[in-house]
Amino acid sequence: MGVIWRTIRGYILWSYERGSLHYDIMVTLILLFVFVSPRFINFKDKPVERNPHLTGVVVIPGEKGGFIYQIQASAVNTTEGADVRRQLERIIEPISGAVSITRVDTLKDVSGRTLSYKVWVEKE
Repeated sequence: MGVIWRTIRGYILWSYERGSLHYDIMVTLILLFVFVSPRFINFKDKPVERNPHLTGVVVIPGEKGGFIYQIQASAVNTTEGADVRRQLERIIEPISGAVSITRVDTLKDVSGRTLSYKVWVEKE
């Protein structure tokens, strides 16, 4: 019985020499815990959610080194007579500086309601 307790004490205090049988067993147990335990234990870890900017602007890399700005429709006033392109410029300019809009696509849902705008710009 004393031999068993000495062996367990050696495992707890990590007193075995590298390359010995007991050292290899300890390392194997540690590796098993690291690789097998996530399958059985819920550590409740998940990646941090990326939320878009508060103004609803998402910047996407475009072709030829340019950028595409996706702006939520709620950030743009679409009442009659409102210049949507000018409003889009006002939203984009604080982010990227002076730009000129080359193309605007309106993304709509099934019912035809505007969800967001995709805006291609060029630096001035």
